[in-house]
Amino acid sequence: QVQLVESGGGLVQPGGSLRLSCAASGLTFSRYAMAWFRQAPGKERVFVAKIGRSGDSIDYAASVRGRFTISRDNDKYTLYLQMNDLNPEDTADYYCAADLGYGGSRNSRSYEYWGQGTQVTVSS
Repeated sequence: QVQLVESGGGLVQPGGSLRLSCAASGLTFSRYAMAWFRQAPGKERVFVAKIGRSGDSIDYAASVRGRFTISRDNDKYTLYLQMNDLNPEDTADYYCAADLGYGGSRNSRSYEYWGQGTQVTVSS
């Protein structure tokens, strides 16, 4: 049974930082491209960042480029998202997702497995 479990969310002030983690089990992690998506209240789920199987093919949404960094540790079966300089527009539930394709995609429909999400709130 495949499981993706996000952690690291919480309440942070504007300008602050958080590091999200996504622990994977039940799959061969290195065979999957991984991504982060987010869904703000009342809005659709949108792409945030992706990373290929070997840590290449990295891509970011324009809204987070330069502030967020995606990474992975294939030995630990874990995906990360370092988020810096957070602002209220980053408030959302953040989801990790796994895609059997090599480099991943910005399209959520490409992803076979999803976590349950972790909430990030940016507020003073």
